[in-house]
Amino acid sequence: MKSIDQIASELQGYDPNALSADSVNAFLAQLVAPVQETEPVDLFAALGRVLARDVVSPINVPPHDNSAMDGYAFSGPQLSTAGASQFKVVGTALAGKAWQGSVGMGECVKIMTGAIMPQGLDTVVPQELCTVQGEQISIAPGVLRTGDNRRFCGEDLMQGAPALTQGELLSPAAIGLLASINIAQVSVLRKLKVAYFSTGDEVLSLGEPPREGAIYDSNRYTVYGMLTQLGIEVIDMGVVRDDPVLLEAAFMQAAAQADAIITSGGVSVGEADFTKAMMRKLGAGVEGGGVAFWKIAMRPGRPMAVGRIAKPAAEPVLAEKSASRPIEYRGSSYQNNSAVLFGLPGNPVAVMVTMLAFVRPALLRMMGANPAKYCSAPLYLQARSSEPLRKKPGRTEYQRGTVTRAPDGTLQVKTTGNQGSGVLSSMVQANGLIVLHHHQANVTVGDLVDVLMLGTV
Repeated sequence: MKSIDQIASELQGYDPNALSADSVNAFLAQLVAPVQETEPVDLFAALGRVLARDVVSPINVPPHDNSAMDGYAFSGPQLSTAGASQFKVVGTALAGKAWQGSVGMGECVKIMTGAIMPQGLDTVVPQELCTVQGEQISIAPGVLRTGDNRRFCGEDLMQGAPALTQGELLSPAAIGLLASINIAQVSVLRKLKVAYFSTGDEVLSLGEPPREGAIYDSNRYTVYGMLTQLGIEVIDMGVVRDDPVLLEAAFMQAAAQADAIITSGGVSVGEADFTKAMMRKLGAGVEGGGVAFWKIAMRPGRPMAVGRIAKPAAEPVLAEKSASRPIEYRGSSYQNNSAVLFGLPGNPVAVMVTMLAFVRPALLRMMGANPAKYCSAPLYLQARSSEPLRKKPGRTEYQRGTVTRAPDGTLQVKTTGNQGSGVLSSMVQANGLIVLHHHQANVTVGDLVDVLMLGTV
């Protein structure tokens, strides 16, 4: 496991005081590692889980050549190129069983979708593309080619071929694919465990009475929602006050239970230093550990802390902790492993943007998801800006926007108004983030911009 310093030394242009968004993701890709433990789950419980090993198809899908249409099956080489083709209907093939008759020259079989193709027949004409008169059908020239509307045995999956590969996030389609090859239970990686808490004396939990200078904690709920969408096991640890003993106890409890810890608040320049000091203390001396404090060249966001915190050999005893009462542990030694730390800024929109841009790809890697498919550079939608956008080169900006379709069918995007990092209502109005990249300058009306759509996995 590489240390924070080793990762930094190998990252070209690494500057913790002016780190580009691309460098953040490159750093985090080396910091995290996937979980290893696996468990079997039934298909109905497999949605969103990460496949632990390759699945090989035990059967052909479909198991036989069959019709892709309701229509009439015949031998394709008998199609006429000069005029209409005529066939006599000699039977009906239904789905679920093979038709037992034989078909001669100039003959066809009425066939249902999914029915096994009778021996010697290779083409199906949809019933709407032919004329039926009694027991005769007529097909106009040029509407079909030999082999049309026939599904081949093993066309979807061949017996012995890979059906799904390790690291696949099991979607509804993937679960259906497993069911199609008669697999009722599948091995998945265990759920990632992430502990989360907000920090600050000014942060109120829901239900507390208002007080001057204080705000209600929205970050816990947005982070919880984003983690839950990823299928992560969330450990909600509430709000932790700016008290060194309480902060240490919270970090230790989180590290004892979770693979990763997410905090919000306490990492900006000028804020009370308790949170940052505790991160430094608990990251120091850990094999492969340490904590880095970044100023990311981005907006909104900028301050962020990442690193590793040692897992205690025993969970801390948290009852009645205060600055005057030291933390007690059920055990005193540390295990030789750690939890990954993501210290996020405190402003609500900055939390969501850093989660989407950096933490989410890192957590997907920790979940064991295929890095090339799920954790690489984001897939952006392109839309034309409906308004001029001011942008200075040298930082990446994530502006809340709404994508709509213009009358000519093209996609257009406009901002949701106030882009302040504390304006959460504008995030609700948005369906995407307009991503103005590091070297990009001002945008004029009609320019194409990249948009990271929200609400997708």
